[in-house]
Amino acid sequence: MREFKVRNCKLIELPKIGDRERGYLSFMESLRNIPFEIKRVYYIYGIEDPSAVRGEHAHKENLEQIFFCINGSVTFLLDDGENKDKYELKDPNIGIYIGPGVWHTLVNFSKDAIILVVASDYYTEELYIRDYNKFLEHVKGRVKR
Repeated sequence: MREFKVRNCKLIELPKIGDRERGYLSFMESLRNIPFEIKRVYYIYGIEDPSAVRGEHAHKENLEQIFFCINGSVTFLLDDGENKDKYELKDPNIGIYIGPGVWHTLVNFSKDAIILVVASDYYTEELYIRDYNKFLEHVKGRVKR
């Protein structure tokens, strides 16, 4: 499986059971194939504008998320303040785990894209960093190399 240059990111592969004739089933379970207890689930859909941009933020400590593109495709731009990476998510049983301190931007949505997200905590605006310069200040104090 692909490795990311960006810290706190990895691919998560869900089981894929079935065949082409009958279709497939994938499942996720907290603390099994999802490395945290799921406290929130949301989805992004209905993106008509091909130039749409979503995300453009990072999370402070303690918030983990996994993004699955269950239909269509989307490209993730990932940045940990030192390293950048890019990944096209298009297989419904493959997700991108994004831990704290990763600036993530979603671009290049296919018109039929549906992105399902599972999160380790409830929505709290204070956990978000929405200004890129403040994000860089935040991670600069945490990076020790």
